[in-house]
Amino acid sequence: MKSLLARVLFALLSAPLGALAGNSIVNMSHYDLVRPDFVGMKSQGIFGVIHEATYPRYQRDARYYERFRAAREAGLLWGAYHFADGTNPIRHADHFLDVVATSVPRMLPTQSESERPGVLLVLDFEKNTHYPGGSMSVGQAVAFVERINERTGKYPGLYCSEYRLRQMLYVPGVTSAQRRALTNCWLWIANYHFEPRNTAPWREWLLWQYTGDGKCSLRPREQFPTRVANLRRAERNIFRGNNAQLQIFWQEHAWFPSG
Repeated sequence: MKSLLARVLFALLSAPLGALAGNSIVNMSHYDLVRPDFVGMKSQGIFGVIHEATYPRYQRDARYYERFRAAREAGLLWGAYHFADGTNPIRHADHFLDVVATSVPRMLPTQSESERPGVLLVLDFEKNTHYPGGSMSVGQAVAFVERINERTGKYPGLYCSEYRLRQMLYVPGVTSAQRRALTNCWLWIANYHFEPRNTAPWREWLLWQYTGDGKCSLRPREQFPTRVANLRRAERNIFRGNNAQLQIFWQEHAWFPSG
């Protein structure tokens, strides 16, 4: 399976965007106040949802559990992210995993292991302007992702804007060892104006958030919609791959907490 994954990732990173990209992922949080129509999303080509699970300090997103159940019932893949701050990264990682694990429904005796719902994990490494506690440093991000890997055997994705990636990783005090540690994560990058190009130290992005809160300068608009189903100002993302490759990627990178 690992050799298959390596071949898939090589194909994703080698292929031009237009040949592969699937506009098939939506991300959400408790700031999205509508009751999302996940069935409608799936009918419009959405394959997965990545939802905020936790945020500073040690808060559980009040919409996470109900939306997890509804999205799974609609047949969508599911992911969870932690919005970071500048306080204890180990405690935040543990809280994040505890929330995700306790939100997974218990398996029925008639269910097989293959039916366990996997959750794609993500660290939201953007600048914290919403909550007390400041913004996460690079060193704290490394500690967070290593703790996730220690407990789950999987590295999370790392989300940030293209500008913040350059701003944070290539300044005095950040070491090459820290950059290498973060590249164990797959990269989810935001740019509402252009396809991201400055992704170092990653070779390429795997998920691109091209719109949020209705903001999107990309054209043609039919290729970069800013809404889906009943979300008028959706946060939408392009995966660097086709739908079959997305399924493989999700299966390999998701965490399967025992229920």
